[in-house]
Amino acid sequence: MPLFDLPLEHLATYHPNEQAPADFDAFWSTTLAETAAFPLDPTFVPVEDPIYQMVQVQDVTFRGYRGQPVRGWFIEPVGNRERLPCLVTYIGYGGGRSLPLDHLLPAVSGFAHLVMDTRGQGSVWSPGDTDDEALCGPQIPGFMTRGIRSRETYYYRRVFTDAVRAIAAAAAHPRVDAARIGVTGGSQGGGIAIAAAALARSQVRLLMPDVPFLCHYRRAVRLVDTMPYGEIGQFLKTHRGLADQAFQTLAYFDGMFFAERVTARSLFSVGLMDNICPPSTVYAAYNRISAPKEMAVYEFNNHEGGGPFQTQRRMGYARQHL
Repeated sequence: MPLFDLPLEHLATYHPNEQAPADFDAFWSTTLAETAAFPLDPTFVPVEDPIYQMVQVQDVTFRGYRGQPVRGWFIEPVGNRERLPCLVTYIGYGGGRSLPLDHLLPAVSGFAHLVMDTRGQGSVWSPGDTDDEALCGPQIPGFMTRGIRSRETYYYRRVFTDAVRAIAAAAAHPRVDAARIGVTGGSQGGGIAIAAAALARSQVRLLMPDVPFLCHYRRAVRLVDTMPYGEIGQFLKTHRGLADQAFQTLAYFDGMFFAERVTARSLFSVGLMDNICPPSTVYAAYNRISAPKEMAVYEFNNHEGGGPFQTQRRMGYARQHL
C-alpha cells in the first residue's frame, strides 16, 4: 500500500474543525453514574496449569455496563507479594481475551496485567467469553453499527463503560499499586484505551494506544472502504438518509473528543500506509492531547504498525513512566 493520506508534515498539525457535542461530558457522567449504582464485584480465581511456571494467572470476572458480567485475565510474576504497577489491555476488533499464554509479556517484564474481554466479540481471530446483553435493531455484520441510531443504544457505550470498570477492577486487586495504572491496546484496543484514559483520568497514569481505531469517524468512513470502518459506509449505503443521525451518535464515541480530556502521559504509534486506521485519523486524536506525549511513526507499515519493535518500545516506556 503506497502513501495515500496527508504528508507527515501536515499530519503533525492536523486538527479537523469538529467539536464534541455540547453535552458530551454530561452524557458520559450520566452513563458512568448509572453503572456505578451496580457493585463492581471483582473476582480473581487462580488458574492451575503447569505450563505457567514464571507467572501467576487468575480468571477475572467483574461487573461492567449496568452490572453485566465481563471476563478477563489477571497475570503477575510468579511469587509476587508486592503492589505492582499494572497495565490494563484492551483487545483488537473481533478478538476476545483468548488464553492467558497470549498475554504474558507484561508480567514477564515485572508488571501486573489485567486483560479485558470485549463483550460480544471473540469469534474472529481469538476466542472471547463475554456476552453483549442488548437489543439494538438492524445492523451490518460486525459491531460498528450495532445500535448506531442512538447514543443510548450504541455498542461502544457499553464497551467504554466496561473499560472504565476494568480499571477499577485492576485497582481493587490487592497486589496492584492503584497509583500506577496504564492502559494500552492496538487498533480497537487502542481506541478503547483512549476513551478509558479520558473517562477514568484520575486513575490512569499512562496511555499507550497503537494504530488506534475509533477516531475521526467522518474522515475514516469517507477515506477508506476497508473494514471495520467500511461497515458504517455499507450501513449508510443501505439505510439511505440516516447519515446525519449516525454521525451524531458516533460523535459521542470519537477518540478525538476523548483525547481532549486525557491527562495521562501518552505514547501513540501510527503506520503511514495504514488503510485500516488512516494516519490522519490517528493524528486527529493525538494532536488534541495536551499532556506530555510521543508518536512512534512507521513510514512503510500498514496496520501492523511497529510490530515487535513497537512492543519493545512500549514496554520500555511503561518501565520508565510507571
